[in-house]
Amino acid sequence: MRALITGGAGFVGSHLAEALLERGDEVFVLDNLSTGAIDNIEHLKSDRRFHYAIDSVMNEPVAAELIDRADVVFHLAAAVGVRLIVESPVNTIETNVHGTEMVLKLANKKKKKVLVASTSEVYGKSNQVPFREDADLVLGPTMKGRWSYACSKAIDEFLALAYHKEKRLPVVVFRLFNTVGPRQTGRYGMVIPNFVKQAVLGHPLTVFGDGSQSRCFTYVSDVVDVLLKLADHPSAVGQVFNIGNDHEEVTILDLAKRVKARTGSKSEVVMVPYDQAYEEGFEDMQRRVPDLSRIRALTGYEPRVHLDEILDNVAAYFTSDKARV
Repeated sequence: MRALITGGAGFVGSHLAEALLERGDEVFVLDNLSTGAIDNIEHLKSDRRFHYAIDSVMNEPVAAELIDRADVVFHLAAAVGVRLIVESPVNTIETNVHGTEMVLKLANKKKKKVLVASTSEVYGKSNQVPFREDADLVLGPTMKGRWSYACSKAIDEFLALAYHKEKRLPVVVFRLFNTVGPRQTGRYGMVIPNFVKQAVLGHPLTVFGDGSQSRCFTYVSDVVDVLLKLADHPSAVGQVFNIGNDHEEVTILDLAKRVKARTGSKSEVVMVPYDQAYEEGFEDMQRRVPDLSRIRALTGYEPRVHLDEILDNVAAYFTSDKARV
């Protein structure tokens, strides 16, 4: 199989590229390095089945050529991270909506299968936990830019599913829930790499809000494994899937304490109001837990890497010479 990964020099994309190469596929990566890094794919360049282009999905001739050469497209290119979303809402909306529009339009010419990355953020302020794929989405007001990311990804989903319904383009939408692992940085607000980096460096661990908000974290290898299954499974087409971990829901305050314990850090835990961390009136999701019934029924998916192992692996990465701290 020949696979194109947009955003393939990013955290998830680079791990996906590795997995595809390991099973014998040919891999093309398209990334403008806005949030990805060439370091993430440096070790893949020597593989003759690996090809990459440093460019944007908005460059139509480049994107068209790469999509034309691929059998399947993993569309991961997006503006990601709460801090980036708050600081650059225009870029967030334009990148997510127009980038996805370009990929779908070009893929439709020869009906190439597209797997579109979405996010648990689309559930917004819903309190119907665990989140089911067919549940209502409850977003905040348009005056609060924090919700622009969720809205832009929801539009991506609507557009992908419309291409499937109207034009018979084979698409699969997957919603990621707090994916974590090596190569993920805390630059744009990802909590575990931020906590681990702070703990390793002896800096205060900064918990935003009162720390009572809870999350479930998924190791990147679990995500990549099931993405390969979704790409290969004909019954996945036209559907939306949660991909996450429903085994260990943890509050952010308890997570900070757990990071301290796993790393042996003497750092203090400091509470930072949302208004200081992001912007005035910032709203967060209180709980984020996936219902995994649909993905389990189709693929037998079961998250295998538990939280302590995730923290240990991330800590090992940040203390290695591979980390960009």
